[in-house]
Amino acid sequence: MLKGIDPILNAGVLYALRAMGHGDDLIIADTNFPSDSVARETVLGEVLRIDRPAAAVVRAVLSVYPIDTFVDDAAARMEVVGEPDTILPVMEEVQAEVSAVEGPTLLGIERYAFYERAKQAYAVIQTGERRFYGCFALRKGVVGPDEG
Repeated sequence: MLKGIDPILNAGVLYALRAMGHGDDLIIADTNFPSDSVARETVLGEVLRIDRPAAAVVRAVLSVYPIDTFVDDAAARMEVVGEPDTILPVMEEVQAEVSAVEGPTLLGIERYAFYERAKQAYAVIQTGERRFYGCFALRKGVVGPDEG
């Protein structure tokens, strides 16, 4: 156990978050996302797991992970197929966590485009989120010399 670090952030996740650099993507996915096969194509090459709801995982990650402020697509969600403007409760909950750290509004990404972005990511965390469309991408920002 470590002081000041959310206990759901396991050693594998902490390693990946620390190893990532500015501009690297992190995918936080629901239980239906093809996390294992997609993660094999990422930089890390293996799926990470945190068996909690998506919003709880995002909250824990954002306690140590800065969101990129240099791009417009630093925080994104998978769009509902055929309903790109629909915002589901899981998306609202994750948006609340992103907003709590002064992050941007989640950009919608079409399902297959989201899969392609995920394959280019640094890592994939599969959560215990069982609701559909609980899939998000967070691009890593920077920690300034006087921060943290």
